[in-house]
This record gives sequence, structure tokens and C-alpha cells, in this order.
Amino acid sequence: MRTYYISLQKNFLAYQEYYDGVGFHLEGGDGYYYFSRKENKQITANKLSGLCKWIDRIAFLQAYDPSFAPGFTFRKSDILQSFPTNLQLKEYGNKLYADKMTHEKIVDTLVNELQSMGFVELENETEGRFKVTMAYNYIEILMDRIQPVNGEQNEIPE
Repeated sequence: MRTYYISLQKNFLAYQEYYDGVGFHLEGGDGYYYFSRKENKQITANKLSGLCKWIDRIAFLQAYDPSFAPGFTFRKSDILQSFPTNLQLKEYGNKLYADKMTHEKIVDTLVNELQSMGFVELENETEGRFKVTMAYNYIEILMDRIQPVNGEQNEIPE
């Protein structure tokens, strides 16, 4: 492995050209190398759009209960009962989906999405109680690593 690393250092451009030919882009930094694939702008835009949707969903869940995290349990009815007294929850809920939905439909749709992504699982079918899984932790970590650009807070570039 050390021999390959030294060869990469000496012949970086040749290796980069070779790997470009087989569909990978060789990147190098200060003491490291990695491969990436080039994506067209539309694929990147679609990924960012999907990520923005999850930012909104997490903001909604945090407005419902700031302790919403792996291990947290809830029922859909618990969220619905919070709407009348939680103005922030109501505001986020109305922005989550393009269609104007009832609060019940918003909660059903969101919980179904969370369940299909593996972020929650039905813990007790009789009570309708859901439990947040460890998979939810990954999306939280991703969101924590997103840094606003140029000090802009709460703005997503168009």
C-alpha cells in the first residue's frame, strides 16, 4: 500500500487520467487520496432538494419535542394534540407539504415517510406508539454538519 501511495504522489496526473477513463475521479489532498464520481447538475440538485425537505421535517419534529431523538417514543395523537398550543409546530406543519393538508394528514404523511426511511418503527400496534430508531441519528448528524455560508442563517440558496 505504501508503494502505491508513493507512486500516486509522483504520478498523480497520470493516475487521475487513468481513473477518469474508467468513470472515477481521483482526488488528492494533504496526505490523502480518494475516488469520487462525477454527477450531473440535475442529480446534485435533486439530492439537495431532498435534503432540504428533511431539514424542514426535522425542524417540525424538534418543534413538537426538542428531545425527539433515538429511543424517543410517541403516538400520532400526541403530535396532533400539540398543534393548538404550539404555534411553531403549526407553522412548520403548514410548510411541510405543497398541498394544503389537515393536521392529521400532515402527521400521517410524515410518520409514514419516517417509517419507510427506517427512522421510526411501530413499537406498539395497539397503542399506535412509535419509537425513533438509531437511523434517525444519522440524519441529525448530517444536519449538524451543514454550515451556513457567509454567516447566512435559515436561508437555502435558490
